[in-house]
Amino acid sequence: MKLSTRFIKISIVTIFSALALSCSIAMLTSRAASRPADSPQASQPSRVFEFTYRVSVPAIPGSHGPLRIWVPLPSTDQWQTISQLKIESPIAYKVNREERFSNQMAYFDVAAAQAASPFEITVHFMAVRSEHRVELVATHSGSGALSSRDPAVARFLQPDRLVPSDGVIGELSKEQTAGANTQLEKARKIYEYVVATMRYDKSGTGWGHGDAIWACTAKRGNCTDFHSLFDGMARAAGIPARFEVGFPLPPDKPESEIPGYHCWTEFFIDGIGWIPIDASEAWKHPDKHDYFFGANDINRVQFSMGRDLRLNPPQQGEPLNYFVYPYAELDGKLFDQLQTHFAFRDAQRNAPSSATM
Repeated sequence: MKLSTRFIKISIVTIFSALALSCSIAMLTSRAASRPADSPQASQPSRVFEFTYRVSVPAIPGSHGPLRIWVPLPSTDQWQTISQLKIESPIAYKVNREERFSNQMAYFDVAAAQAASPFEITVHFMAVRSEHRVELVATHSGSGALSSRDPAVARFLQPDRLVPSDGVIGELSKEQTAGANTQLEKARKIYEYVVATMRYDKSGTGWGHGDAIWACTAKRGNCTDFHSLFDGMARAAGIPARFEVGFPLPPDKPESEIPGYHCWTEFFIDGIGWIPIDASEAWKHPDKHDYFFGANDINRVQFSMGRDLRLNPPQQGEPLNYFVYPYAELDGKLFDQLQTHFAFRDAQRNAPSSATM
C-alpha cells in the first residue's frame, strides 16, 4: 500500500509539472501572437526554449576591497519574449539598466568576507524567439514613422572606439558604394563586399574585438569583426547601424551547451525602418546569402545592444567593448577569473518555413 501511495504521489507531481510547463509555453506563445501589427505574426517561425547562464566565482581569500560583478540580462522586444527570469545567488543583487541603450543587468556588490568562499550565479529564463524578416520596400510611414533624422536613430551614425567611419573605412565605403542610387542599394553593396571579402577564421590573434580597421586589413575574423566592418562602412555612407549581441542556438539540436556568443547588426533606411543582417552567417551558409540581408532567423537570443558601454552603476575601468559575458572588478581593477557556462533546451519548436532556407 505504501509503495502504491508513493507511486500515486510521484505521478501527481509529474502531471502537475507537465501541466505547468505546458501553461508556460502557452503563455509565451500567446504573448508573441498578441504583439502589434509590425511585430512577428503567429504564423511566422518561432522557437520556444529555456536558457541557463551560469557564472562561477572563485574564492578570493585576503581581499581588501569589494568585488563588483555585472551580469547581462535579456529583455523582451519585438522579436523575443522573455519570461520566468530567475537569478539564483547567495549574494544580494540589484537589477539595473544603463542609460545609453537601456541594456539590463544584475549587479552584485560582494563584500571581502563573502568573496573568501567560491559561489555561483545562475540566470534562468524562458524565451520565444521569432523570425525577424523585413520587406525591403519603402512605404510612407516605415517603422513607426521614424526617420534617420530622429535623435534615437541618428545617434547610430556616431563611431565607436574600434569602429571609425572616416579614414580608410570612409574611403572604402565611398569606393564600394559608388554608383548606388539609394541608401538601400548602398547598404546592399557594403553587405556584398563584407561577405565576399571577409573570411570566418578564428586562428591566431587579433580577431574577436570588432576592430573595423583590423578587419579591413586582415580580411578575416568572427561575427564581431564582420559586423564592425559593415557598421563602419554603413555609417560612413550616412546609414545608421547598430550592433546587437547574444547567443546562437544550434538549429539541429533540441538542447546543448553553447560555447560562445554571436552578434549581428541592423541598419536604418527611411520608409522601411531597422533592417537586420547577419554577414557572418551568410558567409558560413552561402545558400542563405540573400536571406540574411533583411532577416534574422530564430536560432538566437539577444542580450544587449551597442558598444563602448558604461554599466549601472558605472565600472571604474574603460567602457566595455560589448556586453554579453559577465564583467567584474576587484579593488577597482578588472577581475578576469570568472568562469561561465551557457546552455539551452527547446520547449516547443515551430519549424522555419521553406522561405527561410
